[in-house]
Amino acid sequence: MSFPSCTSEKRLTHETSRSVLVVADIEINSMLFDHLLTTGWAVEYVASNEEALALLQTREFDLTITAAATPAKEDLKLLRQIRCVRPHTRMIILTREGTTQDVISALRERAFSYFSKPYSFETLSEMIRMAIEGPCWDDGIEVLSATPAWIRLLVRCDVGIAERMMQFFTEIADLPEEEKGHVAFVFREMLLNAMRHGAKFDPTQYVEISYLRARHAVACRVKDPGQGFSLSELYHAAVSNPITDPIRHLQFREASGLPPGGYGILLSRHLVDELIYNEQGNEVLLIKYLDDKFPEELS
Repeated sequence: MSFPSCTSEKRLTHETSRSVLVVADIEINSMLFDHLLTTGWAVEYVASNEEALALLQTREFDLTITAAATPAKEDLKLLRQIRCVRPHTRMIILTREGTTQDVISALRERAFSYFSKPYSFETLSEMIRMAIEGPCWDDGIEVLSATPAWIRLLVRCDVGIAERMMQFFTEIADLPEEEKGHVAFVFREMLLNAMRHGAKFDPTQYVEISYLRARHAVACRVKDPGQGFSLSELYHAAVSNPITDPIRHLQFREASGLPPGGYGILLSRHLVDELIYNEQGNEVLLIKYLDDKFPEELS
């Protein structure tokens, strides 16, 4: 196949300040090219991981994107090789098929993000934008211990890191689509609450999270570094409303200058089977019971 020239005048204007290396295949070439070209970034395409490694040994790129046709294990090997010469390089891995163990390896190797098919082009585009336009990045997600059935991580208190974590979570969670959507929504709500209220989005602080996949249930634990809270004192949240006044929290939000909302915990309680807080209120456990076939890699 032929690849678009990286010397296109449209991409190499004086406004170009970012560079992207794409290991392209037929499936992603036109899709990514059409998107990246409109940004004004300098984009270069190669046909294989071997060509990418040879080029990266001589030149630095702000972002490398692998081809969807290559197995995740080959892309992880490429990332390890790149780290030897470009220790802080950002890589987004695209793959046709991936396992939970592959995602764990991507986290250990500090891949920026990981997508297996089918994936949303809108989500991929946003992740590419975050990787290119975000501040200087050096990890933000630390693996404490991990097996496909039990994963423990530290996540830095930053919104961008939280969004990266959620993409990894969608790849890790081997669940039916409806259940995955419910658990992902609640997990994201709890993670952002921990970062916002527990750590005040202090980037020097970390939230500890755990993911456990049992035979007929999945559990997620989120612990923040804050002093905690009491659910009964969350007057700005719908979960604290008395039965006789289901919208009382809106008055508190308006008085405090908060935008409409505050339904996260209340909705979360309807999407998972258990939502349990510890005594201090700085640790929460969500549980979703399942009636599906146990994943083969976990059996």
